[in-house]
Amino acid sequence: MKDRKARASGTVAEALGNRNSRLFGYRWQVRRACNKHEEDEAHSSPSSNRTTSKLASVRASILRTRQLSNHFRSVTAMSSEYSIRTVGAPHTLEHRVFIEQNGKPVSPFHDIPLYANAEKTLVNMIVEVPRWTNAKMEISKEDYLNPIKQDTKKGKLRYVRNCFPHHGYIFNYGAFPQTWEDPNAIHPETKARGDNDPIDACEIGEAVGYTGQIKQVKVLGTMALLDEGETDWKIICIDVNDPLASKLNDIEDVERHLPGLIRAISEWFRIYKIPDGKPENAFAFSGEAKNKKYANEVIAECAQAWDRLIHGKVDAGGIALTNLNVAGSPSQVQEAENIPAHEVVESAKVDSSIDKWFYISGSAV
Repeated sequence: MKDRKARASGTVAEALGNRNSRLFGYRWQVRRACNKHEEDEAHSSPSSNRTTSKLASVRASILRTRQLSNHFRSVTAMSSEYSIRTVGAPHTLEHRVFIEQNGKPVSPFHDIPLYANAEKTLVNMIVEVPRWTNAKMEISKEDYLNPIKQDTKKGKLRYVRNCFPHHGYIFNYGAFPQTWEDPNAIHPETKARGDNDPIDACEIGEAVGYTGQIKQVKVLGTMALLDEGETDWKIICIDVNDPLASKLNDIEDVERHLPGLIRAISEWFRIYKIPDGKPENAFAFSGEAKNKKYANEVIAECAQAWDRLIHGKVDAGGIALTNLNVAGSPSQVQEAENIPAHEVVESAKVDSSIDKWFYISGSAV
């Protein structure tokens, strides 16, 4: 337990260092703005050249700064709730990453809230695959408490190949909790059923995440992959603490500040399965990235579908629904049972072939 607390403390300290610095900066702005406001009022008089509109502007500035301070305080508190518990050596069939909330194992699929603030302008994202890595890690739908583990095919661990000029995933890849792409529902525009997974997220900030990290992100837009006849939404988002987060508010901002990235993401999803002998992936909307409004509507639909799933209104089809936090859920429990203790185990050796670059004919990246 002491080792786990020390580990969690170190992880939180590293992940939140820049966030806490920002929070301190915003608090300082609050104090400075308040002092300036008090001085302006103390020296104001009917003959003063300070206008009512200027005072109103100062008050608005103070309110906005306080809102930002409260926002970062709540985001910091939410992130510090969560830590990871690792079991088994990475790159083995036994490896698992469990999510803990205040030291207790919970389900990343069901127990972490979708929205990170009351206004529903920020979303929680669970990082499954850090940028530039190859192991295909994902939330296990079928396992008790849905730990993150490496996907397999025919008993072998799966890796994403390197499609030149990229190495592994070109973004932090993960999922939004409390969402589900319903395989029983056909989307009216994609004309395809959901893929039976939590909705996927592509976080494009500059910081490389880690498996099991809970990021608070801003939604910017979405693409719709048509994967083996199923709709597979790819939500494009950015960590709220990224230096560019304040400038990226919709999908067109991505092209303005990160030129070429949207095209690269589209190209990556189109070709990344080709080295494994599969055909190119297809897209709905001719590969167009839809805007923030459209993406938020998709997320809301998938959240409603998850709500039906967790409350037993649709057939779970083998999905493990055990949770600790969803009131009224038939599968809610008070405490998780038989979760292995945290282990620090050296990673297994990865075959050198995983580092090979594949040159895809006709690739525009």
